[in-house]
Amino acid sequence: MSQTTKITELDLAGTKQGKIIVSNVTEPYGKDTDDVVSIAIALNGEDIQWKAHIPYENIDGVIEALKKAKELKK
Repeated sequence: MSQTTKITELDLAGTKQGKIIVSNVTEPYGKDTDDVVSIAIALNGEDIQWKAHIPYENIDGVIEALKKAKELKK
């Protein structure tokens, strides 16, 4: 059975109440499926509008891509 455990919550820049919520999700796609990191956006701080599931094996690649995106934006 899937279970979500919040890791951290950040204020979403450019909003008054928005949050970025990072969580661990166990068995996200059914019994014996690997855990994923969930990154959710709640514009009002409560109701989730967007969510991405990232396998733990892909976290380093996603971090590198985010760093690259940040550098390109400078």
